[in-house]
Amino acid sequence: MMKISQKLKSQLWWLIISVDYDYSRITIAEHDLTDEVLTLWLEDKQDFKNSIDECLQVDIRVRDMARIIKAEGLNSYEGTKLHPTKNFAYKARIEINTPVQWYKDDASLLEQQWTREAVLKALLTQLVEAGAASDYTY
Repeated sequence: MMKISQKLKSQLWWLIISVDYDYSRITIAEHDLTDEVLTLWLEDKQDFKNSIDECLQVDIRVRDMARIIKAEGLNSYEGTKLHPTKNFAYKARIEINTPVQWYKDDASLLEQQWTREAVLKALLTQLVEAGAASDYTY
């Protein structure tokens, strides 16, 4: 679960309302990755901004991004392994690299884009589910 500040929750809800709850209209205008934070700048596809300063800036911890990569299986593939001592083959997920290293070193530009979109989807899903859950607490 990602940590979302109250200010960011309010800004994200404002963005969701401004796109009439059509989440497909929310796009990543720009991104940046440091050792600790993935920064995404979000905007409405139907209301492009003139500068990045006008977009909503969202900072996501790299460890949260890594958890999403692993959960989605983006840094691995389904393959066959040979048991080291018993000489039989079995199906398993084969990890290409650790999640962040895979993103930086092995992922294609398209796979990096899919990863950022998966992070955005996870963020919005968490926000909406947490909002729905808080509406029904007694």
